[in-house]
Amino acid sequence: MNVLNPSVIHHGGLFHMWYRAQGVDRVSRIGYAVSLDGVRWNRLRQPVLEPEGGLDMHGVEDPRVTELDGTFYMGYTAYGADGQSENTTTPMFARSDNLITWDRIGPLVRGEDNKDHFLLPRQLGGRYVAFHRRPPSIWIATSEDLVHWPEEDMRVILSPRSDNSWDSKRIGGNGPPIATEYGWVTLYHGYDEQRVYRIGVCLLDLENLAIVINRPQEPILQPEEEWEAHGDVPNVVFSAANPVVDGIVYVYYGAADHVIGLATAPLDDLIEFARFG
Repeated sequence: MNVLNPSVIHHGGLFHMWYRAQGVDRVSRIGYAVSLDGVRWNRLRQPVLEPEGGLDMHGVEDPRVTELDGTFYMGYTAYGADGQSENTTTPMFARSDNLITWDRIGPLVRGEDNKDHFLLPRQLGGRYVAFHRRPPSIWIATSEDLVHWPEEDMRVILSPRSDNSWDSKRIGGNGPPIATEYGWVTLYHGYDEQRVYRIGVCLLDLENLAIVINRPQEPILQPEEEWEAHGDVPNVVFSAANPVVDGIVYVYYGAADHVIGLATAPLDDLIEFARFG
């Protein structure tokens, strides 16, 4: 029925995709596909992660995969019941050594509207770092073991800009940031009063993510094509992946919550815009 919001990494000479898929039951599951060129894909017939009940009884959504020290970590959203509500989102993590079989680790937080989470592709100060979204802003959290995420260490790093049209209402993280000599090139999504989703970029300090070196006013991608403007949810471009291969940034994104699109740009151009745009 719908495929959307994929995570993609490049590993072992191949592109690996985990994508959210909805069947006629409207329940989201996570599928896997592999590609030589990042454009033509072969898919597994069965999902690699699906609901078990409780917290994810209504679906597992929006995967974001980070490779860290030879292990793969997936942030995904569990949609289900938490004992107080039958329709709640919980930011979860899972671990894999082979890209296919995933072991659930547990939640980043519970009992709140929180999602758009993923691990930074390196530790800072000997701790894991996770981006996550507490409406309407992007937060970071840290952990020693991926199980305990102390509340006192959580902080806001980016918020909507009321004086800027496209990201004035709510924002959230996209895929894991890209480390460069100038800082973390960080893609994120935002929407305005009309709930049009666009993608922007900013540059964060390599050691202190709360330091925003530059944040251009203009987005880098917005709904323009027919299949971006019309679908299950109109006027949406929503990315969870931006791998870099041979100097090219591959931005995979869900379009109108119905299909998957791809946009590319030279990394040097994206860095230039993130620094001076």
